[in-house]
Amino acid sequence: MPDFKQRSTQEEMMDDFSLSHEIIDPIMDELEVVNKLLGGYAVFFDAFKKIGLEDGMIISDWGCGGGDSLRIIAKWARKRNLKIKLVGVDATESAIEYARQKSSNFPEISYILADVMSSQLVPNQFDIVISSLFTHHFVDADWIELIRKMSSCASKNVIINDLHRHWFAYYSIGIITSLFSKSELVKHDSKVSVLRSFRHNELRNLLQKGGISSYSIKWMWAFRWQVCIDTEGN
Repeated sequence: MPDFKQRSTQEEMMDDFSLSHEIIDPIMDELEVVNKLLGGYAVFFDAFKKIGLEDGMIISDWGCGGGDSLRIIAKWARKRNLKIKLVGVDATESAIEYARQKSSNFPEISYILADVMSSQLVPNQFDIVISSLFTHHFVDADWIELIRKMSSCASKNVIINDLHRHWFAYYSIGIITSLFSKSELVKHDSKVSVLRSFRHNELRNLLQKGGISSYSIKWMWAFRWQVCIDTEGN
């Protein structure tokens, strides 16, 4: 029986930045399906309604993987005639190459191959920094540093979309991936991701330790946390 009382430090296979296309490409395909099935993109659109987007804004997705969130956001913005730029950042070369190929019909999307803590990302480089199922990869001390860096690089807002650590989420994703996934990596990491994820009080405490005072935390289906940081108010 897994321990849901505290965050796990068990490593995920996806944390290997050297994964080949043979491994990465089918995983990226499957993760996009999971996000669509479980409403992962709704976290961003709900946040966009609250903060408001304007023409000319630059939104950066950290730990973007195959770029599925960016493509969904680009389609959403096009329908609203909203002129924005989107920048994906990831440290896995094969994921960035996959994302660029998949985004070839989206000139508003570009990608940076870099570790998110690198000097390639600088203060106020973007208007909004987002992340999806990314921050749980960081242990608490590194999570705090990541949030500080995200807040520094975003002139207006940070939007974090991550998981709620809960027994139902753990067993549900295990069933779902066992039924449709062909990847042992996805089957493994999907459950570990839940064990590495957060409860409300943990997110609040981590944000406070990071010196973040202007923020909101909202629970959304399916077992997602939406953390919105107003970087202008911090």
